[in-house]
Amino acid sequence: MEELKHHGYRIGPGTLYPLLHGLERSGLLKSVLRNVGGRQRRVYKITAIGRKALDKAREKVDELHHELHEEHPRKISPPDNNSAIH
Repeated sequence: MEELKHHGYRIGPGTLYPLLHGLERSGLLKSVLRNVGGRQRRVYKITAIGRKALDKAREKVDELHHELHEEHPRKISPPDNNSAIH
């Protein structure tokens, strides 16, 4: 939470821990209990599957960033009102 706060994000434990638990259930993170300063702390580590997912997400973000900053961005046609999207 401190690292996120340093970057301007204020996320409380009621938001962060369910996200971490979900990522662990999905196999993207793995956690272990460690004694840190005399207290039991759950420490999370990225898995190989999580690393692949992170790399893919970075590629997508880089692609989006590049497209947003292109000198001559491609024009996107407005949707055809006669066609239905299902």
